[in-house]
Amino acid sequence: MRRYLVLADGTVYAGTGFGASAATSGELVFNTGMSGYQESITDQSYNGELLMFTYPLIGNYGVNRDDHESIKPTCRGVIVHEVARRPSNWRAQETLADYLTANQIPGITDIDTRAVTKHIRTQGAMRAAIVDTVTDKVVHDLQTPATDAPLEVAESSTANAYPNPATGLNVVVVDFGLKHSILRELAKRHCNLTVLPYNTTAGEIMALNPDGVMLTNGPGDPKDVPSALPMIRAVEQQVPLFGICLGHQLFALANGADTFKMKFGHRGFNHPVRDLQTGRIDFTSQNHGYAVARDSLAATALEVTHEEINDDTVEGLRHTQYPAFSVQYHPDAAPGPHDAVHIFDEFIDLMTTTKAQRKERN
Repeated sequence: MRRYLVLADGTVYAGTGFGASAATSGELVFNTGMSGYQESITDQSYNGELLMFTYPLIGNYGVNRDDHESIKPTCRGVIVHEVARRPSNWRAQETLADYLTANQIPGITDIDTRAVTKHIRTQGAMRAAIVDTVTDKVVHDLQTPATDAPLEVAESSTANAYPNPATGLNVVVVDFGLKHSILRELAKRHCNLTVLPYNTTAGEIMALNPDGVMLTNGPGDPKDVPSALPMIRAVEQQVPLFGICLGHQLFALANGADTFKMKFGHRGFNHPVRDLQTGRIDFTSQNHGYAVARDSLAATALEVTHEEINDDTVEGLRHTQYPAFSVQYHPDAAPGPHDAVHIFDEFIDLMTTTKAQRKERN
């Protein structure tokens, strides 16, 4: 089945279709990971995007029920150079093609994904479409700004609160499009979790008497979620707060910093990040198209704690007055290296110390 990848600048790549048969469109982004395609496809941070993998062979170990990072994937399409026809792994339960078909996600293979990646790196991320027929209307629609674009965070966040009970510290997780691996890492540390929707208020959070609050990853532009900013400003003054990815960007905006759209973003599992205090370098998993503007931090109470070695982007922040911090990367990995998983221990230590100090004062 012939299928085409059409970019907003009119560039067309011919390939072969797999997965669902419907046409689709979204921002075209690339992921440089050599594995972990299932976790990436089910990562809600890819909501609304066409996800392209630069590694040549994708789908070789199939798909299983254990490695999902969300229940329902929301990426718009998947682009690969070669899709494996016969996966080989004892955990495999279905093929990638069958999984995409079942979840109504179109795919396209036999594409020179590295050539497309070079094009994006030069021209910048842009909208694209996967279609069976190339027409002038397809390009015109890609070049026309959407007037009724959905809020990806609202689509990705839970609509209702739910618990993940344990007997340790009481942590509220504000869901902007969380990965299940975040809950797993907190559960490993015996945290009693309550997951709340993205638009929850500070009053609703504090009514649960949390020892700490976690702001999760999620999709889209952080400036599209202004309702979260007053919540963050109120919560950080009362209990320890920790933000990841989109949560990191929202933490920055809430404290007077600015964010910007990157030319093509960071999406992969080999991004080196330096801890500016210790000099430690972790290789990290990343998935974001926006970043915190370093020059906007001077007038805030935030200080940079981590930076990306390749391009010097801000990868970590700490509040100088409140027990609150954030990182741009994914310390939970899944997929990716586990170098930075110690960040969760730092959050636990911050909550434990703050709780003990409050007991002494009382």
